[in-house]
Parts: sequence; C-alpha cells; structure tokens
Amino acid sequence: MELKRVVVTGLGAITPLGNDVKTTWGSMLEGVSGAGPITLFDASKFKTQFACEVKGFNPEEHFDRKELRKFDRYSQFAVVAAKEAVTDSGLDNEKTDRDRVGVVFSSGIGGIDTFDKEVGYYFQHEDIGPKFNPFFIPKMISDIAAGHVSMIYGFRGPNYGTVSACASSTNGAISAFDLIRLGKADAIVTGGAEAAITASGVGGFNALTALSTRNDSPQTASRPFSASREGFVMGEGAACLVLEELEHAKARGAKIYAEIAGGGMSADAYHLTASHPEGLGAMLVMRNALIDAGMNPEDIDYINVHGTSTPVGDPSECKAIKEVFGDHAYELNISSTKSMTGHMLGAAGATEVLACVMAVVNDVVPPTINHADGDEDPEIDYELNYTFNKPQERKIGAALSNTFGFGGHNACIIVKKFVD
Repeated sequence: MELKRVVVTGLGAITPLGNDVKTTWGSMLEGVSGAGPITLFDASKFKTQFACEVKGFNPEEHFDRKELRKFDRYSQFAVVAAKEAVTDSGLDNEKTDRDRVGVVFSSGIGGIDTFDKEVGYYFQHEDIGPKFNPFFIPKMISDIAAGHVSMIYGFRGPNYGTVSACASSTNGAISAFDLIRLGKADAIVTGGAEAAITASGVGGFNALTALSTRNDSPQTASRPFSASREGFVMGEGAACLVLEELEHAKARGAKIYAEIAGGGMSADAYHLTASHPEGLGAMLVMRNALIDAGMNPEDIDYINVHGTSTPVGDPSECKAIKEVFGDHAYELNISSTKSMTGHMLGAAGATEVLACVMAVVNDVVPPTINHADGDEDPEIDYELNYTFNKPQERKIGAALSNTFGFGGHNACIIVKKFVD
C-alpha cells in the first residue's frame, strides 16, 4: 500500500505569548517571556506563585453565556485555536466531505478547574447531600475538546483525544498523520489544550518539587540548559494544526505551510516522572521518527527540544541528541520554546510542532531565553547550539519536535519544507 503524503494547511493558537498564531510566533522571535504572577487563583500560600497564563482572554467574546456552561477553560482554548486553524485552512466550506474530516484534540489533564470547583463545592456543602452540575463530567473529561470541535463544524470523521501527559498532543498529531496517510481521512483538525493553573494543579506539581519557585523573578525562571535551572514553569493555552492529504489540499487550492515527514514513539520504561538519565527512550523515539520519515540524521536542521528546565531532563535530552545525531549534532540548531511559553503540558506538543512549522516556513529558529554567561552546567555540552537568547536565521529543510511525558511517554514528529 502506498502511503499518502500529509501537509499542514491551517494553524491556530492561544498561548501565554499571544492569542493567535501571528502574535505567538512574533513573541517567540522577540524572546518574550509569558511568565508572571498567578491571577487565576490566590497563590499567596503556595511555593510557586507564578505561571505562564493566557492574557487578555475574555471567554464571552467567543461563547455566549449559555454555551459557557458546557465549557471548561481548557475546552474554550481548544475551540478558539481550532477556529483560527480551520478558518486559516479554508476547510470549512460546503464542498468538503465532512464524513472524511476528523478531529484529534488532546489534553494531558483535561478539565481540572471544573473538577476542583465541583468537588470543592460538594465538600463545602456535603451536609445538604450531593449536588453536582449536570455538565460536570462532560466538562471535565479530556476527550471533550475533540467532541466540541467536531460538533461546531459537523466533522464526522475519526474523533478522539490522546492522553500521554506532556506528550499528548504530539501523539495526537502522529495519530492524525497516520489516519490520513493510511487513507482513513482526508483531513484532521489536531491539537492540544490545557488549563491546569489551578490550586490543585500548582499544588500537585509543587508536591512533586517539579515547579520552579523563583517567585522573585518569574520571567527568568524557565531557563533550560542553565546550571541554575530548578524546575519548569507551568503554562496554559492551546495550539491547533489542520493536517490534510496532499492531493485533497491541492484540489481545493489550499495554501500549504509544510509537510509532515514522520513520527516516532517510545517509552522510557524507567520512572514515574523522571526521564531516563542516559536518554535511552529519547534516543529511541528520535531514531523511530527518522526511520518513519525515511530520513537521515543529517537531514534535520533544527530540533525543538522538550527542554523543560528541570535538573534531570535537560542533560539527558542533550545526551540523546549527541548519540542519535553524532557529529551532525554540532551543526543543528536546538531551542526550547518552553523558556518563553512555559510548559503547556498536554498542549506543549502541538504548540511546539506549530513552532517547527513556522521555523521551516520562515527559515528562522526561535531562541532559548534566560541563559547567562557563567551559568553553565558541566553535565551539558555547550558546543551544541542552543540558540541562546536571540533567534537565528538559517535554511531549515526539516525540523524535529520532541515531547516527553510523565510515565515515560515519548513522542517525536518531523516537519519538512513542502516540495511538490
């Protein structure tokens, strides 16, 4: 069976750096940090009191009040990003066979804000018996964003969400890619959304000692590959891509951003929350992606790394890159856009694939911000080009995006320049 080619025809985003793709990408190139004090709840008693929140977002500008009863914040983000992407693609028209268009929209956690509020209300009023919002369960579950998007557009093709912690939306994009190249759909709206900046979200990650506690300097707290890194910064938001079978896209005159070349998956099979210190799972996932794409290591120009700014994760990913790419590792550009967006959890993968698409289209690598001279870690090889603090223009024929999730879930996707 000959596999079909899959291209990107639409993009959408709402992130801590901007409420659309243009603003988000522009902020990445400018090295803007999305971090600041938490405003979504009173975090004054928490070890971490800052995060990368979406700013200037008024849900009533996007949904009427009756609709909002059905939407957790994470689903609101998903729909906003999906609407931008579908509009950008031009896919929403009467000529589209909606039986052949699907939605794969992912979240690592789902409606945690809804869960907090509903369960909190119950325990505050348990003397009067159980009283829950009838939308509690459908607002909370992590697949419901995909359902909302499909219902808005009448897309009746494959419809689900993938859950693999921080790798969720990369796994979702790989699933969408596979569905199209196997001929099971003509197009898939795929992405990830997360809104876990809540008391239980921040408190839970604090209990794991996973978050930065640099409360005196939030904007510099996410500092991947620096010796003084001490945890990730939580982010929120959503990103979305419209993936489409090449001939279907060409037949309707769609603009084509880039091509999806391949994807890989693996497991660390090592630890509940920590990456394998030698990067064994990371090596395997990148090799699997290259094999799937039919590409050699020398074909990759840029890697958007997982790069969360954690003590164990950053060095292990660097070791894996050196092992997989050999001497070519020193010719690559590497950057962590999480230094700016924070870690958007289940939305991280889609946001970073989007960044790879924009890098390939524009031949420019977004930076890793917040590194200072003298803040070098002896476990990290600084002969590698981490694109510190400033973007770098270069020809980018292909870019690779890594995402690694709690539970040892690893996913990697490769984006390349489209050549007809």
